[in-house]
Amino acid sequence: MSQKDTLFEELITAAGDFVFDERVVRVFPDMINRSVPGYGLVVPMIGLLARRFAQDGSTLYDLGCSLGAVSLAMGRAVRAQNVNIIAVDNSPDMISRLQVLVSEDPPELPVQLRQQDIRETDIIDASVVVLNFTLQFVDLEDRPVLLQRIAQGLRPGGILVLSEKLRFENPREQQHLTDWYHDFKRTQGYSELEIARKREALENVLRPETETTHRARLLQAGFDEVYRWYQGFSFASFVAIKQGADDSEP
Repeated sequence: MSQKDTLFEELITAAGDFVFDERVVRVFPDMINRSVPGYGLVVPMIGLLARRFAQDGSTLYDLGCSLGAVSLAMGRAVRAQNVNIIAVDNSPDMISRLQVLVSEDPPELPVQLRQQDIRETDIIDASVVVLNFTLQFVDLEDRPVLLQRIAQGLRPGGILVLSEKLRFENPREQQHLTDWYHDFKRTQGYSELEIARKREALENVLRPETETTHRARLLQAGFDEVYRWYQGFSFASFVAIKQGADDSEP
């Protein structure tokens, strides 16, 4: 069972940077649900999106899977035949805990766990790829290549689900969304000290970008359509579709 997130009553590391170590793993479900507005809706909805777009005989990828919430949601929702799921995370503590969770309650679809940097993951014969609040932790210069590799590895008609924390070009809009988000965190029981410390710890590892930047990069990477289907304050999720063979213009 997940413990309550009290990590930011003390700094996670001496340097203050956020790391996905065993301490984070212990509290991760509580942390993510209290930190990302609508997370409890986003995960099962990704399962439903996967159900619609998963193709028979293909592979589904959960990149930056943490404790496998998306992998398990896809495993419950998908109805396509001969489908397997590959769940990837670079944190050994996350993968170790996920292995226990999967063994205790095996999903209907097979899930292969990989402890690996997602920048080194080969995307092969995929119909659904998910980056659920993951790309924001990847170095800025590595993001275009990663998205291009995902697009190339997707079948025609496949999708990428990209969930991210956004920043906003209008300073006033940015300030409003930040204030409203902090109000949300207060309702979740976080103190002013915890809010400030978490923001400081994430500053050097979570680098949000604008929706305009995300859309342009996805189109440049090889996707044909991009839709924002969810937003809760600064947190949003997009579906990027790779055009199917029968979707081409005459």
